[in-house]
Amino acid sequence: MIDLRTLRENPDLVRQSQIARGDDPGIVDTILEADVRRRTALSEFEALRARQKSIGKDVARASGSEKDALLTETKQIAAKVKELNQVQQDANEELNTLLLQVANIVEGAPVGGEEDYIVLRHEGQPRDFTAEGMSPKDHLAIGEGLRAIDTERGAKVSGSRFYYLTGIGARLELALLNAAVDQAVAAGFTPMITPTIVNPDVMRGTGFLGAHADEIYYLGADDQYLVGTSEVALAGYHSKEIVDLSNGPLRYAGWSACYRREAGSHGKDVRGIIRVHQFHKVEMFSYCTPADAEAEHARLLAWEEEMLKKCELPYRVIDTAAGDLGSSAARKFDCEAWLPSQERYLELTSTSNCTTFQARRLGVRERVEVDGKSETQTVATLNGTLATTRWIVALLENHQQADGSVYVPVALRPYLGGLEVLEPSA
Repeated sequence: MIDLRTLRENPDLVRQSQIARGDDPGIVDTILEADVRRRTALSEFEALRARQKSIGKDVARASGSEKDALLTETKQIAAKVKELNQVQQDANEELNTLLLQVANIVEGAPVGGEEDYIVLRHEGQPRDFTAEGMSPKDHLAIGEGLRAIDTERGAKVSGSRFYYLTGIGARLELALLNAAVDQAVAAGFTPMITPTIVNPDVMRGTGFLGAHADEIYYLGADDQYLVGTSEVALAGYHSKEIVDLSNGPLRYAGWSACYRREAGSHGKDVRGIIRVHQFHKVEMFSYCTPADAEAEHARLLAWEEEMLKKCELPYRVIDTAAGDLGSSAARKFDCEAWLPSQERYLELTSTSNCTTFQARRLGVRERVEVDGKSETQTVATLNGTLATTRWIVALLENHQQADGSVYVPVALRPYLGGLEVLEPSA
């Protein structure tokens, strides 16, 4: 949720953010009008409530006809107080409903939609398969040759966009995720195995029940949701708490299964395991002071790149355009690995600076000193991918060999029992 004070004091900032995202800037004026109604209703309620308390003392001192008149007035005031209380509650609910419709204020992201990102840099050099005299296979063909991926039986058991990782495929995913956890622990993160089912207030608090709510699996019988990322559970971990950031950011690395409906992606990346309904992921999550959020964002990106380099993958870093940001992100950087079979880049990681947007909704604060007095302020939250099942796609395609084997990056070998090459099955 955006800061109402910011909206009051600088409505043009919010309007420009709405425009950059492709959202309606008119909601700013609607919110300001609702805020006036709420404050007016609250003022009237508090004034009459004060009169109600005052008249109670007068009744105690009065007698006779004066007391009867005061008692009559007391009943009238009580009825009016009840009415005004409901009015101010309704006005407050209206205002909160409107505020929940406004995405986070964009901070530095390029203007435009999905195709308007800016490429910040390229890292690594894609292989020239033509010069090597071979035509690159796609990850599914390679995975089937290794008996590592089985999409046919996945579809038989669960439907389209499901799969089995078998044998070396299962080991490769575990190798990736364990390597990611080890790197996160070395960087000071606390590893977490998180819940994958959450309550509506947590899902709403993280900003996932907005325009893209149709991406989420809803468990109607329980009024709960399956998460698409452990970011949700990690954001809710300290909800309604005052956290201690005196020693720096609180950093967690969440390992979880993730579930996504992939609504609207019919016909897109249907082959293999690029776009699936279930996968595993290690997600970095950070609580920090608002003043440190931009620097923490840069740190998360650097850790993502460190992991990509361990996997010896060529990739590029993009600055995502405002219109392609999630509602909670003020800015987002993606790392995209080269995909030889399709000659395009494929997103493997993203890291988002959510500033105070999620924490304000979830009530996560820190205690600070202001002019010698102790106060609380909303903290900032950030997240970033460190490894997912999708990385297998890039690993298999970029490290494939002509004989169907796959080279194992040096950093992953300890997690695969020292294997240097994955050999195709006979």
